[in-house]
Amino acid sequence: MRTRCFFVTILLALCPVAAASTQPIGWQKYVIPETGANVDFPNEIFSQDAGRTDRGYGRRFQTSDGRANLTVNSIANDDNDSPTSFLRKHFDLPRSAAVYRRVTGNFFVVSGFHQKRIWYNRCNFAGEFIHCVLLNYPANEKRQWDYVVTQ
Repeated sequence: MRTRCFFVTILLALCPVAAASTQPIGWQKYVIPETGANVDFPNEIFSQDAGRTDRGYGRRFQTSDGRANLTVNSIANDDNDSPTSFLRKHFDLPRSAAVYRRVTGNFFVVSGFHQKRIWYNRCNFAGEFIHCVLLNYPANEKRQWDYVVTQ
């Protein structure tokens, strides 16, 4: 039986304007139709649909100015990878590029810097699928995004 729930609580206030606002941020649930994985995200911040993901099922979203993006996807775990073996096979940057790395038996989180950007990737391993949330934003906005990543 595949797990249909995918809980991610990392997104609250993502940009200087949103963080300074006293207005509540609008949230929307995105459900990947093919797998049932879902995530709530601040649709007022990631207001642009940027299309299908490069791998698996899911969507990409971005800010209206394109400076930050969010990808939500489910990838078939055809090789029955663990978080450790998946990272070993698919992590394209040098290991030193990840300044934060946590790997458990059922998920991993990696984050780091690449080309003046900060990237954050969390993947949960649930049966036949790997459910991931990827976040990319300008490194010079780190303080504004730190709260989001630590949630």
